Amino acid sequence: MKKVYQTQGTCSKFIEFDVEDGIVNDVVFYGGCNGNLQGIARLVKGMKVDDVISRLEGINCGGKGTSCPDQLAKALREQIEGI
Repeated sequence: MKKVYQTQGTCSKFIEFDVEDGIVNDVVFYGGCNGNLQGIARLVKGMKVDDVISRLEGINCGGKGTSCPDQLAKALREQIEGI
């Protein structure tokens, strides 16, 4: 199921992601540090949602209190919690 998440407090503006049966199939960040975000997207592809959340949640970028990886974790958490 493809979802779009509007990020808050990061250079990326939104994240489009697809999860099926608890596995991340695809992630695309719009805006932000293109090369780094492509790397994150490729690394999490095929991973269990819970594993992605546990690895990325709480990462801080430049003292913002969040980061693009943290925002992906928030997006995935919202999806599994049905928010």
